[in-house]
Amino acid sequence: MGISDILFYVFAAMTLSCAALVIANPFSRNPVTSAMFLVLTIVSMAGLFVLLHAFFLAAVQILVYAGAVIVLFLFVIMLLDLKAEARRKIKFYGLAAGVISVGAIVAIFARNLRSTPLHALASPTAQGGTTALGLLLFRQYVLPFEVISVLLLVAMVGVILLSRKDSK
Repeated sequence: MGISDILFYVFAAMTLSCAALVIANPFSRNPVTSAMFLVLTIVSMAGLFVLLHAFFLAAVQILVYAGAVIVLFLFVIMLLDLKAEARRKIKFYGLAAGVISVGAIVAIFARNLRSTPLHALASPTAQGGTTALGLLLFRQYVLPFEVISVLLLVAMVGVILLSRKDSK
C-alpha cells in the first residue's frame, strides 16, 4: 500500500465523518459549528481531487466553496438570528423528506453503479486539465451549469428578502 492509498483513505474518512458531523453535530447545536464542519468536508474533498491529479478542481473547490459559499452561509446564519428553541426542534416532515431524498439519491447511485461496467470505472479519461474541463462544462453540461447559476441567484435574492427587517 503506497502513500497515495493511505492519503485516499485518510481524506475519504475525513470527508465522510465531517459530512456526518454537518448534519448530526453532537458537540453543539449551533449552525456555525455545522458550517465549520462543512468547510472541513470541502477541504478534504479538495484533497481527494489532488489525489486524482485534478489540481484546478481542487483549487476551485477551496477558493469558491470553502471561501465564498461558506462566507455566504455564515452571513445567512447570522442574519437570520435563529432562536435557541427553534434550532432544537426537529420537525417530523423535514426529517421524513430528508430520509426520502437520501434514499432516492442512494437508489439512483446504486442503479447507475450496477449498470456501469467495471473497466469504465477504473480508467479516467482526463488528468485534470482546464481545457478538457472547460470543453466538457460548456459543451456537454451547459444547461446544468446555467440552472445552478440561476439557483444560486434565487438563493441570494431569498437571503436578502429573509434578512430584511420589517420597516413599520
